Order: sequence, then C-alpha cells, then structure tokens
Amino acid sequence: MMSDELFFELKAFSIKKIGEVDLTYKRYLYDQINWSARMICIRGPRGTGKTTMLLQYIKEHFDNLDDVLYVTLDDIRLQDLTIVDIAEYADLHGVKALFLDEVHYILHWEQMLKNIYDRFSALKVVYTGSSILQLAKSEADMSRRQTIYDLTGFSFREYLLFKGIFASQPIDLKNILQDTTRLTTNVFKSLKPLAYFNDYLQKGYYPFSLEDEQDYYQRIQNIVNVVIFQDIPLIDKDISFATLQKARKLLSLLSKVVPLEPNISTLCREVGASREVIVKLLSLLEKAGLLRLLQKDISSYKQLSRPDKIYLDNTNLMYALQPATNKGSLRETFFMNQLSHIADVSMPAKGDFLLNEHYIFEIGGKDKTFKQIKDIPDSYLAVDDTEIGFGNRIPLWLFGFLY
Repeated sequence: MMSDELFFELKAFSIKKIGEVDLTYKRYLYDQINWSARMICIRGPRGTGKTTMLLQYIKEHFDNLDDVLYVTLDDIRLQDLTIVDIAEYADLHGVKALFLDEVHYILHWEQMLKNIYDRFSALKVVYTGSSILQLAKSEADMSRRQTIYDLTGFSFREYLLFKGIFASQPIDLKNILQDTTRLTTNVFKSLKPLAYFNDYLQKGYYPFSLEDEQDYYQRIQNIVNVVIFQDIPLIDKDISFATLQKARKLLSLLSKVVPLEPNISTLCREVGASREVIVKLLSLLEKAGLLRLLQKDISSYKQLSRPDKIYLDNTNLMYALQPATNKGSLRETFFMNQLSHIADVSMPAKGDFLLNEHYIFEIGGKDKTFKQIKDIPDSYLAVDDTEIGFGNRIPLWLFGFLY
C-alpha cells in the first residue's frame, strides 16, 4: 500500500514536471486526441515526445494541480506497488485524472488498467507505453475501454515549426498529388526548403534534437540499446538475453546494407539464429520503431512473414548507426518513413512504393525520369534537390509536410 510520504513525494515531482514544460509548440497528435475519453493510450517509440505531450495537456487544462497526478512508472520507488495501488490512493485523495508514463514497466499492466477502469468510474486515466505494446491481443480486452493513439517523430514540417524557421499546417496527400506547383510555389515565397532539408535528414526526426545536437547520435544509440535490452524483454517475457544480443547484431548488420531485399537464409547464417527467430526479431524491431518492413502484399503486415524489403525507421537512425550513408538510401528511407504515418505503403511490381494500393512512386534525384514507370496510371516521381514541383513530378521535401 502507498504511504502518505510517498504520495506527497509523487505529487511534488508531478507539480515540478508540469511547471517545467513549455507550451509554445505542440506535436501534430495533440489536437487529434479525444482528451475527454475516460481512458487513453498513447504509444510510440522512445524519444518522440509522449511525456512532453502529457505534461502540456495537464498544464493547459488543470488549474488546480490537486486534481491531477503525473507518475513515471520506471520510478524505483514504485517497485513494490501496483498501478491499482496508485489509482486507489489517488482516487481517495481527490485526484480526478491520473497520467501514467511508461506503463510497460509494470507487470500485468493490462489487467490492472481494466481493474482501474471498472473500479474507479470518476477517475480519468491517460497512459503512455512503448510502440511494441500489443493491445489488440490483451487478455484483459481493453479495446472497449480505451482510445489508442500512436505518436511518431518529427515530420519535416514539424521540424521547421519547432526550430522557429517556418510555420505551416499539414498538407493532405491528395492536395500534394493534385496541386504540387501551387503548393511548392507558395512555400517557396517564404522558405528555401532545401536549405534545411539535409539538416532534417541528419538531425531533425527526434524532438530531443532541439535540446543539444552535440550528443544527438549518442542519445539515439542509447535509445536503441534501451529498446532492445529493456523494452523488448518487458513486452516479451520469454525472450532470452542471447536472443536480444542477436537482435542488436541483426540491427547492426542491417544498418550497413539497408534498403535491403533480404535473403533470410543469409541473415540466419550471419546472425547465428533460426529463420523463426530472425522473422520474429524483424517484427519486434519494426514495432519498436527501429525498422520499417515493406511487403508486396499489404495483408502480410498482419502476420509474421518475410519482408520483401527492409529499411531503418528514419534517416537520423541511419546516420547514428552507419554514418556512411548514400543519397539514394536516405531518399527512400525518408519517403517510407513519412508516408507510412498516413498511408498503407507496399512494394509494387514496378517503381519503389505503392500507396494505398493505388499510387505508384519512384524516388530519385532531380534528373530522375519516368522511364521505369511510364504508362502506369497514377504514377509519380518524388525528386530530391528540387524546389518547385510540376505535374506528377513532386519535390521530395514536400512529403515532409503530411503531418
């Protein structure tokens, strides 16, 4: 049971964190969340700003901080408590909204959240967790009790906004496809996007790039290690340390060769793992926000299967793990990353990407032609090193304005 002393310590920490958060800019997801729901889940890879978003909401909507409690569940002082204990004590002391950060640190968190929802009808709960959380398979059947949102890293648009360089609303994909000349011309009046695009590709995806760029890649490498050796075993209790080491070896190997159309037998041999283990690790690394797996059949995403092509999740991760990147890989990775947030992306018979089983895209530099996708309906070029688009030839940077 929680003591009065610990509760007041948690309250003091909560008030301190709320007071420190800046309200100047908010992530794209902030206004999409139905904050009035009784239970909200916000998933996402480490480093994407889930905690900041919780604290911003509290600071903006709670005048009386006695009504709210923010708790980070990796706090060692909570190791002998359950989140039901925390909720019970909070409810008893008049707390109306409980914000739980990093819920995957708690054993049986799903069942406990169900119990909290059923027992404390007046208590609002918002919680965050790793993007690996498999809520759909929950024993507790949380689907009827909560609303789930997924947060990712900065888009190019958000990077420009948060750096104070250029402010713009997100642009819908259909508008980009139908009106690229007008859109790029309007942006170009106030911004030279190529002056900042390479900076974004190198150090613009994770929000903590705004704090200190000097140790940026080291922080990304630290995230990789925490995800593999802490987050994954918290989600998959049966995974061994030896298998986690193989996951790190697999990621290191892939960072040198992505984008890759994989030969699973070769990966098995080089990593020293079975086919079943390699396929499982690829899936876990994707869900953790470290890889993106491209399939020819979009339905394959719903089951464990061999991917047709493998990418690192984002270009900043590419620089952190393997600085000797090439432009072609960066371009494809950027496009895959940005479009995966708003569309179903698969691998076409011709071209580089198929969006929503309808639009074909070929990625390249400013001299790229339609040769490989000519005569294919609804086909487009996404071209780098180009400021203004025309027709079906769209500047690559503009796809960074989708969210």
